[in-house]
Amino acid sequence: MKFSAQNEYGKVEEVYIKSIEDGFRNQSELDNHWKDLGYLFQPDFDKACKEYDNFKNIIKTYATTVQSFPEDDLTGIDSIYCRDASIVTDHGVILCNMGKNQRNTEPESQARFFQSQGVSILGRVNTPGLIEGGDTAWLDQETLIVGKGYRSNAEGVAQLKALLNPYGIKVLSYDLPHFQGPQDVFHLMSIFSPVDKDLAVVYSPLMPVAFRQMLLQNGYKLIEVPKEEFYSMGCNVLALAPRICMMTKGSPKTEKLLTDAGCEVISYEGKHISVAGGGGPTCLTRPFKRAV
Repeated sequence: MKFSAQNEYGKVEEVYIKSIEDGFRNQSELDNHWKDLGYLFQPDFDKACKEYDNFKNIIKTYATTVQSFPEDDLTGIDSIYCRDASIVTDHGVILCNMGKNQRNTEPESQARFFQSQGVSILGRVNTPGLIEGGDTAWLDQETLIVGKGYRSNAEGVAQLKALLNPYGIKVLSYDLPHFQGPQDVFHLMSIFSPVDKDLAVVYSPLMPVAFRQMLLQNGYKLIEVPKEEFYSMGCNVLALAPRICMMTKGSPKTEKLLTDAGCEVISYEGKHISVAGGGGPTCLTRPFKRAV
């Protein structure tokens, strides 16, 4: 079996996560920082730990190898959303440069751990370039999609192209809408979650028209999340394998649409680990290798 980092829907082989104990640390950390970081409400540490244990057990059921980023003084409570600090390629890791200032030390923290594990660093995005991993998604093994908004900018895209063009990888970028402004958690993957080579969960009212048209032209079937379930994180869906989907509880209409499309849906209680901080299962994981 072949494996690749440049895939969003193959069976997960290796994935990185960051535990609640190492990210949130304790209730005092949450009490001190949840408002400044724009959380919807104050998470409860003990409840978050229980939710995360269930979340991790689901991941371990499908992934052969689960690695955990360690506690690090460089990082805060947002670091549990570990997808955002890096982009993984078959040629090494690209370290991001975060658009959310409070998170700007997370890439260096991940770099330390990757290097301790012998993982190659392909490069990094530097100021004035901005890129967050939640704004990137592999359409196929030769095409990386990037959403440009408040977290990722044109200079960041230019630097990604310079790093990836030598390997024949195309970087396609699309402008994201203002929506709720620079303080909101809004990424490309807030509106686009691929769950198979030709199937994606989307929230079309906030999609760039050119991006949506491109998906349709490439033969994608789009599962349209209803408005009320966009706010319950119905569009944040992690593929554990083709058409095996993981999502937070609370979006029954989207779950049915996925089931009707032939998908298996595994939902988890995520009030304190996902809903509070606006980070669903795609945000809580940094997939490293998938079967292709």
